[in-house]
Amino acid sequence: MKKHPLKERLTSQKKIIMDYLKSTKSHPSAEKVYLEAKKKLPQISKGTVYRILSSFKDKEDVLEIPVNGVAYFDADISFHSHFICIKCGRIFDIFDACSKCKTIKNKKIKFGKIKNYKIYFYGICKFCK
Repeated sequence: MKKHPLKERLTSQKKIIMDYLKSTKSHPSAEKVYLEAKKKLPQISKGTVYRILSSFKDKEDVLEIPVNGVAYFDADISFHSHFICIKCGRIFDIFDACSKCKTIKNKKIKFGKIKNYKIYFYGICKFCK
């Protein structure tokens, strides 16, 4: 059974980082998260931010979206896909695009039960067209 997000000791650093991730739809990189956290906690180190993000990812409190060797983060852990612009690198959430897929809808396949999925669509976004 998955633990409730942030059920362990909630430090001010973890809270600030999670609050920021939940407040944005931009899918920030670890560097961006660090810069935002530093505004509220000037003493925070980059290593601390990276460790916290890694911990969140390991506990499935956030999604990590890899794009060209850079990790981007999403605090929305609901079932959804992502569209990644191959021109500007922006990441967009896609909800319900795959909901008609029988496999995802039933969450069962002959090999077992689907716990989670990651689907990335690549193309050129409306801003780059």
